[in-house]
Amino acid sequence: MPRRILNGIVVSDKAHKTVIVRVERRVMHPVYKKFVRHSKKYAAHDEDNRWQDRDAVAIRECRPISKTKKWEVVGAARARLPRPLPRPSREVEP
Repeated sequence: MPRRILNGIVVSDKAHKTVIVRVERRVMHPVYKKFVRHSKKYAAHDEDNRWQDRDAVAIRECRPISKTKKWEVVGAARARLPRPLPRPSREVEP
């Protein structure tokens, strides 16, 4: 069976070799038909203590490492930041 890969944001790096990653998903509300954001936090193994708060990372399912750690960080995820708006030109017409 293939291992799941999820993208999320590191919200805590206080534990040794462990980061807490918040993964958000969008689901449609059954009555109002609007998209609602649901989030869940996963404890992921970070062997080198490389990742810090607010880093966008990808995590992969792995063998159980401890009671709560069943995920490992595999690398940086592409940040889903909005593109900046183009700046208006300030050229003066003669």
